[in-house]
Amino acid sequence: MGYVMPSTFQRCMMVIFSNYIDNFMEVFIDDFSIFGSSFDACLANLSIVLKRYKEVNLVLSWEKSHFMVQERIVSDHKVSKKGIEVDKAKVDLIANLPVPSSVKQVR
Repeated sequence: MGYVMPSTFQRCMMVIFSNYIDNFMEVFIDDFSIFGSSFDACLANLSIVLKRYKEVNLVLSWEKSHFMVQERIVSDHKVSKKGIEVDKAKVDLIANLPVPSSVKQVR
């Protein structure tokens, strides 16, 4: 398959997994997270999502997959049991950039 625009891919993911989103799954562009109230709930939810992946002929990138993590960075956002937060390291990086002194630097 050729290159698919991220927004198009996200819309497809939202349609394919619409029954699961906000219940036990979050989708962000080409990434998703599955969650549950317990280890067994997470496993059951993962099983449901993987079955759906198979039904619609999607393929996972196993190199990019992380299982049973309590916190991780997804597209510059920290995802944890507290919710989704901006990655403080990225904010600090931007806040500490030198003030631009030319039009070229602003661009």
